[in-house]
Amino acid sequence: MKKIKGSSLWVNQAHEAFRKAVAEAISEHRRRGVPIAIWRNGKVIRIPADQIEVREPQVEYKVSRTKPK
Repeated sequence: MKKIKGSSLWVNQAHEAFRKAVAEAISEHRRRGVPIAIWRNGKVIRIPADQIEVREPQVEYKVSRTKPK
């Protein structure tokens, strides 16, 4: 799991959950044949569904045994 330096566990968990949700949304676009729009080099770029590259993030959660401060 990519950790955000200086952040608490729940912030890191939220970040990973967001990354997973984005990956799922991109996968859904590809499955349905719907293009996606992204921001690249100051411009909006439309990517056809057959050119979408899906990268599934590794999501790993750990339970903290300490109480929050």
